[in-house]
Amino acid sequence: MRFKGLDLNLLVAFDSLLRERSVSRAAEKLHITQPAMSAALGRLREFFGDELLIPHGRRLHLTTLAQSLESQVAELLGTAETMIETSTIFDPLTSHRSFRIVASDYITAVALVPLVARLEEISPNIRLDIFGTTDAAQRQLDEGHVDLLLTPREFAAEGHPAELLFTERHVVVGWAGNPLFDEGIDEEAFFTSDHIAVAFGTSRISSFADRHVDAMGGARRIAVTSTSFTTVPWLLIGTMRLALLHERLVRSMRRYFPLRYAPVPFDFPVMEELIQYHSARVRDDGLAWIRQQLHEVVAADS
Repeated sequence: MRFKGLDLNLLVAFDSLLRERSVSRAAEKLHITQPAMSAALGRLREFFGDELLIPHGRRLHLTTLAQSLESQVAELLGTAETMIETSTIFDPLTSHRSFRIVASDYITAVALVPLVARLEEISPNIRLDIFGTTDAAQRQLDEGHVDLLLTPREFAAEGHPAELLFTERHVVVGWAGNPLFDEGIDEEAFFTSDHIAVAFGTSRISSFADRHVDAMGGARRIAVTSTSFTTVPWLLIGTMRLALLHERLVRSMRRYFPLRYAPVPFDFPVMEELIQYHSARVRDDGLAWIRQQLHEVVAADS
């Protein structure tokens, strides 16, 4: 099918090339031959009058025009996918749909793990494709690459609907053998202890808790910065270090690790965890259903 002279099938190939930056990997993703993908790239170059992707070592690098088209192609295909998915009635008993969800390892542990167990019972053919939190999370949602973004309110993407999943309290956590928990952790003990922080992506975006405690102006001694919440217990055991973690996650971790926790010894904001989805998918019955399942598994654990 052509639209103003462009074979629209080429946009699917173009999107794969933009993502993979490799003709062979892009062809593999679309289950076509490498010569067929090379031919598609040639036709795209001819239509746009630009090289689009230029070989450099083992990778293809985007031209300025290709960079400007990247988000437009992703958004266009995402909109088309939404139209297709919402044009049919969603039946959780028969659907083989895969939901793409961006979530931290914390929210995976406390919400998505029980969701998977629930789906095995009520909708065994539905699949979850979970993407870890990075500094590209908002862009992934905005460009239609993912269905849901589970995030604290502070990190939500602008311009897209969001609903509250639950509120979360943070606590001070440490090794069960840390004598501070016997003596009581006050503000002085908190700030004079070594800490473990959590930051995401190449930009090292601080977690909700670390961002807020640092904004208070108290100087913490950060001994270790990890990229995930679930690695923190390993870094606490056998040490006098402390960390700020979500109470739900700590309660779950104590089944497996010798940990103790205490209230934060100063006023600290409650975190609002949101479910966010693309504004083009407001009428997507499948997304509405999976969001409802998330609400129900969280409510069951409250």
